[in-house]
Amino acid sequence: MQIQFLGAAGTVTGSKYLLGAGDTRVLVDCGLFQGLKQLRLRNWSALPVEPSAIGAVVLTHAHLDHSGYLPLLVKRGFRGRIYCTAATFELCKLLLPDSGRLQEEDAEYANRHGFSKHNPALPLYDEEDALKSLRQFHPVGYEQTIDLGGGLQAQLAPAGHILGSAFVSVSDGRRRVVFSGDLGRQNDPVMRAPRAPDAADYLLIESTYGDRLHPPIDPGDELEPIIARTIRRGGVVVVPSFAVGRAQSLLHSIARLKAAARIPPDLPVYLNSPMAVDVTGLYHRFHQEHRLDEAQCKAMCRVAKYVNTVEESKHLNTLQRPMILIAASGMATGGRVVHHLKAFAPDSRNTILFSGYQAAGTRGAAMLGGAKTIRIHGGDVAVRAEVATLSALSAHADYADSLTWMRQFRAAPKTTFVTHGEPVAADALRQHIEHELHWQVHVPEHCESSKLD
Repeated sequence: MQIQFLGAAGTVTGSKYLLGAGDTRVLVDCGLFQGLKQLRLRNWSALPVEPSAIGAVVLTHAHLDHSGYLPLLVKRGFRGRIYCTAATFELCKLLLPDSGRLQEEDAEYANRHGFSKHNPALPLYDEEDALKSLRQFHPVGYEQTIDLGGGLQAQLAPAGHILGSAFVSVSDGRRRVVFSGDLGRQNDPVMRAPRAPDAADYLLIESTYGDRLHPPIDPGDELEPIIARTIRRGGVVVVPSFAVGRAQSLLHSIARLKAAARIPPDLPVYLNSPMAVDVTGLYHRFHQEHRLDEAQCKAMCRVAKYVNTVEESKHLNTLQRPMILIAASGMATGGRVVHHLKAFAPDSRNTILFSGYQAAGTRGAAMLGGAKTIRIHGGDVAVRAEVATLSALSAHADYADSLTWMRQFRAAPKTTFVTHGEPVAADALRQHIEHELHWQVHVPEHCESSKLD
């Protein structure tokens, strides 16, 4: 067996791991690079393997940094099956067409206003490409054995990160490789803890928060004072949020705060993401994957007014009253939230509240780093609003959660590869694993290959 790291090596995006055995090639995850321009340019470059030579793709979960390259892979010739859980398939049916549609809209907007360096600006792929890729999906159950061909078999087990998330085990009968995907937390307020792993000869472990510990605080306790001081200023809380997972955790926390009268029960809350609305409904269908009971699910769904049309979205920018406005995307890289930032970031009464990881090179990372202006649609937008972050809502394991999960392996893997993290975070997790577990650890480089003996 041999593995090549085609993404999420030296960075926290673009997860793609090419596993080979004989003539069989399998891709575990197929994500988009996001953030820094030099990373995003990789999306346009050809892979070092012909897509037609890949026999199958196995997805750990639906987030675009793990699934968002699939439409382009299919467009360029991949004809195999895409294996994932049922919930991941349902989420990809929302995320991938939306990704293609946003790219089309961004390209059209750039061409209409003439701020792109390319003439014409083109999308990486469009909505139709995404819809075509969905025809190759093949959902499977947790623990179901998947025949990948060439003697390779795979299984998925719950990873606790978002609905449908899984860690993946691939075996050729002699060696087993485990891909963590994005691990959830041991004590997340919404998602159940990751399933205990069994055994692995080789492990790929994500390191998004490899250098951090999440504070032991209830998300509501962190959220309440931010909302309260913004209301006192007469301002708006704008929350760039991932439509899958984070938006639902936010709604759950806001519903709890309203029910306890810790924030005004009549404070308007808007969920300005049609996709996030659809995702929220899936929490009823896949109730076994999270901790919320039926009443909590209903409260989460009812706490916000759903915004569907572009006209409604534009109207929100004209409102001059306290409210909470949740809109995609989580790193403020595109979508409706960018237009809200243009409207609300220049006003010091408002708050821009981030609720998840901000990759280097994104507007979110810039604002959290203290940027006084951000670039939107070819112009500079002043940032006078308060910029805050919620650490208690992260859906990623911190390094203690990751170590807890790894300690459950029956024996140490021959090699543990630390991936899907910025260099500082990846190296920090490497040190934690070496010092506390005494395992053999390696942090791979982009496009590096390793033999799995």
